[in-house]
Amino acid sequence: MSDDNSTDPTADALDNPVRDLLDVLDLQPAGRAQVSPEVTGDATDADVSERNLDVFVGRSQVTPHGRVFGGQVLAQSVMAGGRTVRSVEGLGERPIHSLHAYFIRPGDSSHPIRFAVENLRDGRSFSVRRVHAMQYGHTILSATLSFQTPADGLDHQAAMNSVPDPDRVRTAAEELAGVDHPAVRHWLRRAMDVRTVEGALYLVPGRQHSAHQNVWMKAIEQLPDDPLLHAAVLAYSSDYSLLESILRRHGLVWGDRRLRPASLDHAMWFHRPGRIDDWVLYEQESPSASGGRGLGLGKIFSIDGTLICSVAQEGMVRVKQD
Repeated sequence: MSDDNSTDPTADALDNPVRDLLDVLDLQPAGRAQVSPEVTGDATDADVSERNLDVFVGRSQVTPHGRVFGGQVLAQSVMAGGRTVRSVEGLGERPIHSLHAYFIRPGDSSHPIRFAVENLRDGRSFSVRRVHAMQYGHTILSATLSFQTPADGLDHQAAMNSVPDPDRVRTAAEELAGVDHPAVRHWLRRAMDVRTVEGALYLVPGRQHSAHQNVWMKAIEQLPDDPLLHAAVLAYSSDYSLLESILRRHGLVWGDRRLRPASLDHAMWFHRPGRIDDWVLYEQESPSASGGRGLGLGKIFSIDGTLICSVAQEGMVRVKQD
């Protein structure tokens, strides 16, 4: 994969975290690729065929450790898959309803990422896409995404927790006041305003070792009126803190030098339309941690109590012994 100027961040984007995120999600078409499976059996097998892939390229946000933020690659995969659905004549608007992704390798934030999208099916109501995010000839994330034509049907949802309003919860700047560190400066330049009701776990552990927490989130500026973009930014921000319910249960913080965390897989189900430039409540819990892994479950509600989506993620959560 070659570098090109279309993936270089502009000074204007870097000066504004929201503009930077929008630039990262504005993937550029990079042509089509054809994959021919290697045939080891009957070459006339009807199931063996060449596959055409739509290819997009995008850059990454700068990170202090040089690794790509997993939520960014999730969000870019949503944009890539959604664009190929929109490009099919006659399908109409088909919002995303689910994604299932595996983080396979860490990504290099200084190098462009290519997204190869395979059209698995366009049915009467559903479209399914497989997306491979690639760097240096290797897959760093593999995702399957499904999109559905809006339809009526049975309707019920869980109730949102009763928690303090976001303006009564400390901001990241308040939580990190007086601390000067590259990671802290990075946290404070996010495109998202993230406020943890029980207190953030940047540097100080929670007093209560509970495997539950509630997080208010929203973009710090208004976003364009594009449902696909809002779904992508929901995916992006869903990866920020879901493993924190595991850390909180064991009295750990992100700043603990012994901690070796990494996302392994991520799933989302988009139940109802929602905007991420207005406050959403992200309810999080961890039902289990074992074998160096922990499971986080989440529900994201709009501020009026509408359940927008459900989230599940398993992560590697290892604590290096001194």
